[in-house]
Amino acid sequence: MRTLIVTEFVSLDGVVDSPGGGSHPRAGWTFNDVPFDAAAYEIKGREQLEAGAMIMGRRSYEEFAPVWPSMPEFAQYNAMPKYVVSSSLTAPDPGWASTSILRSIDEVAALREGDGDGNLLVHGSPHLAQQLLAAGLVDRYHLLVFPVVLGGGKRLFADDGGFARLTVAEQETYANGVVKLVYDVER
Repeated sequence: MRTLIVTEFVSLDGVVDSPGGGSHPRAGWTFNDVPFDAAAYEIKGREQLEAGAMIMGRRSYEEFAPVWPSMPEFAQYNAMPKYVVSSSLTAPDPGWASTSILRSIDEVAALREGDGDGNLLVHGSPHLAQQLLAAGLVDRYHLLVFPVVLGGGKRLFADDGGFARLTVAEQETYANGVVKLVYDVER
């Protein structure tokens, strides 16, 4: 069985909407509103090294696919298998190689239970992350909590979502106020 990790940039009030750009009124809040500290992003490099595949929902995929393939810092992500969970996407973007479409949470469960090397990383995609938690498929959370309050937007955890008990696996606070929180989901 592979480890399924939800990895997110999150505001202090739980918003994960548009951290690098997008439609939120404060889009880009991770870079525009908090000073950069390279140490806070160490976990992102480690995620790429330990990942075997990336999973995302359709909206995140549609935001990432036009941009990530041209970014050298995402070379390992660009080379690995990518899965988009969507009932409406008809075909993957031909410019982002090794992308497949999954039609259901059951297909994600089968991918997690199947053979394969490396972790399965869920990027962005708060609605998908909520569904995976409710289905009992999330094994770990990698959260970089930013010292901003956005007041609204898409949240990582739904008000009526699933319950999980978490154990701290790693934590660190950086000079810019960002806090790394890595949680394992207790079974």
